[in-house]
Amino acid sequence: MSAPEFAAAQWTRATGAGVDPHEYRRVTDGLTSVADWGPRFLRTGQAYLERAADAGSSVSAGEHLLMAARWFHLATLAPYEEAGRAAVAADHALSRALAVLEPGARRVSGAGFTGWLRGPADAPGTVVVVPGLDSAKEEFLDLVSALLARGLAVFAMDGPGQGVLAATTSLRAEYERVVGRVIDALGVTRIGLVGLSLGGYFAARTAALESRVAAVATVSGPFRLDWDELPAPVRDIMARRTGGADAAREFAGQVDLAALAPRIAAPLLVVDGGQDVIPGVTNGEPLARLAPHGTYLSVPHGDHLLGNARPDWLPRLADHLTHTLIGAPA
Repeated sequence: MSAPEFAAAQWTRATGAGVDPHEYRRVTDGLTSVADWGPRFLRTGQAYLERAADAGSSVSAGEHLLMAARWFHLATLAPYEEAGRAAVAADHALSRALAVLEPGARRVSGAGFTGWLRGPADAPGTVVVVPGLDSAKEEFLDLVSALLARGLAVFAMDGPGQGVLAATTSLRAEYERVVGRVIDALGVTRIGLVGLSLGGYFAARTAALESRVAAVATVSGPFRLDWDELPAPVRDIMARRTGGADAAREFAGQVDLAALAPRIAAPLLVVDGGQDVIPGVTNGEPLARLAPHGTYLSVPHGDHLLGNARPDWLPRLADHLTHTLIGAPA
């Protein structure tokens, strides 16, 4: 894939993550190689760190730091030697931003996970945000904001093979074990889950196997994967995140919710984009149909992660989790 094609393919993902679309075009214009993606995005993130250092208020500094975290995370989307450094930079920028903007935010880490718990200590419900194959807690800040605005507490996490943990751990299918440890660490008795992209599989699987999940939503999550049909770039990312091609093939073979979907007792909202067509990926309609309390929302013009259609699904998803967890309108 050429650099312009790669930039075009990441356009709505990047703008859906909250970066300015005009700046995105300025940063990606003139890219001659995908290998230049990471260094250029790292420089953009560094420029936001410099803005934060020169900011005239703590609020402005925090906002610049949040934007730096976004750009550093996006730097990891193309393979290059400094991807690990970019993930660490994203993590550090988010940590600094929350220290300024939300002093009550709490870092919570354990075996196979790390993340930030945000929101009121007496929140009526807690939602865990689960990232996907090459996403991380820094990518879904706007989703977190929508949930916080409804009075919920939110734990945005990196799990095995994700975000800042990608360099030291490997992706694993048994994500329910990780979420179980998260729930224990947070000290809550029931949670909501929202999983994005491959995180949708993790969230649905966890909802089927972890009784403390009281509400669940997926966005662009796979119902089933077929390794032989997956595009080469997806297989390459999966191989990097799982520890090799053989491990990736085995992992993909485990991504099948046919037997687990009927075991999901919690109310489930499945969101898909009608333009999200990836070979080897079965989208979420069978998940919603087989789950006892599943609802399917297909946005015809939405692409993968629906960054081009957020008004069509984000408020509804946030309300679904809020209403289910606290039993009252948001």
